[in-house]
Amino acid sequence: RFHIRTRAALCEPSELVHVRKSSAHEWRVSRAGWDGNSRRLRYCPVPMGAFTTITSADGFSFAAYRAEPEGPVRGGVVVIQEIFGVNNHIQSVTDRYAAAGYLAIAPALFDRAERNVNLGYGPDDMEAGMGIARGKLDFSLAMADTEAAGNVAAEGGKVGIVGYCFGGTVAAAAAINCGHVFSASASYYGGGTAGLVGTGTPAIPMIMHYGALDAHIPMSDVDKVRDAWSDAEVHVYDADHGFHCDQRASFSAVPAGIAQARTFRLFAKHLG
Repeated sequence: RFHIRTRAALCEPSELVHVRKSSAHEWRVSRAGWDGNSRRLRYCPVPMGAFTTITSADGFSFAAYRAEPEGPVRGGVVVIQEIFGVNNHIQSVTDRYAAAGYLAIAPALFDRAERNVNLGYGPDDMEAGMGIARGKLDFSLAMADTEAAGNVAAEGGKVGIVGYCFGGTVAAAAAINCGHVFSASASYYGGGTAGLVGTGTPAIPMIMHYGALDAHIPMSDVDKVRDAWSDAEVHVYDADHGFHCDQRASFSAVPAGIAQARTFRLFAKHLG
């Protein structure tokens, strides 16, 4: 069998993946996929999950990508999108948590404003996503849908929440307001996190990941968060906004790998 060294060291617990049909991601191998000169194997990961529907407390139904682990369930994780919707990247992140043993759910929080949002990372996509996140979407309703997703993820046990960009702000807000649903929170470069200071204190363990090169989040905002929420674990990396997304030009493998390992440790400690 083949051993493949993964691209960005984002897998847990090992960066070596064995090719086998029953693995969480089935690796399709063919003659066309093997490059004998560079001795690299091109691969096509098969998604672990599929879209389903969740109903919020007010009766609103929204889409959610759900991925289940193959083996014993350690807990649940709700994965909150960037401003680009539950796109291929967020689905792959959700699969990653399922592969680590969690019932993972990524709610389509933009459904309240516009359904089926699945954007890329170009300038037009950025403009469209910002228009929804900062204009059309009612943040309080997005939080209600986040809570509903957490209730579904609780089928797996204790639930954690992780969010990126827009989702990072949602994850921080959930740490303050939804301690009855979530047991741990991980916030990645949430641009609105500093604005939450003064609205409450995180009621659950929280880790926060920021980029020192992030023009969207000044270090003064990071310091404000760190000073106000002394119990939160705040990390700053030599990276830009979106450093965890391997589909963006700002992707940085080493900070992403370190942040992922720290988040896995947080969830292992507080979820299982």
